[in-house]
Amino acid sequence: MELSNKRPDSPRSEVEEKTYDCLEKLGIPFERVDHEPAETIEKCLEIDKVLGTEICKNLLLCNRQQTAFYLLLLPGQKVFKTKDLSAQIGSARLSFASGELMEELLSTSPGSLSVLSLLFDRDKEVRLLIDRELTEMEYWGMHPCKNTTSLKIKRTDILDKFLPSVLHSPTFVTL
Repeated sequence: MELSNKRPDSPRSEVEEKTYDCLEKLGIPFERVDHEPAETIEKCLEIDKVLGTEICKNLLLCNRQQTAFYLLLLPGQKVFKTKDLSAQIGSARLSFASGELMEELLSTSPGSLSVLSLLFDRDKEVRLLIDRELTEMEYWGMHPCKNTTSLKIKRTDILDKFLPSVLHSPTFVTL
């Protein structure tokens, strides 16, 4: 695995291509590493070492009725308990959204989800939740909506440039 600060010569999907186009348009620099599919946080540990930062854990959650959707970002090694989050956001009975819903809402397949997936939230149906612990990290690791590549991007570029461009503002939570 080798670091690069350029987009791949030939991104592997239309979603990935649009993600790089957005980062380029916003002037957001990144470091990139290509690798075998990394669908779990455990598989990301080696990638973390190459990137020099931790890849965020990204969970797509929904309420029981599947009428409210949440993208939760938290440190990769942090354990998540729904009861710790439910009270903070006023939504009981949270569960993981299906892969089909992830594809439908964010054009992203399971294992490839990241904050960059909000680029594809056309109807602004997904509420972004960020664990406060991530605000202490200078860089965040994430997939460009494809789990065969990981990016290292400054937290401030995500919060101050990317999120406003996709019309999302985060709710910070403590887990």
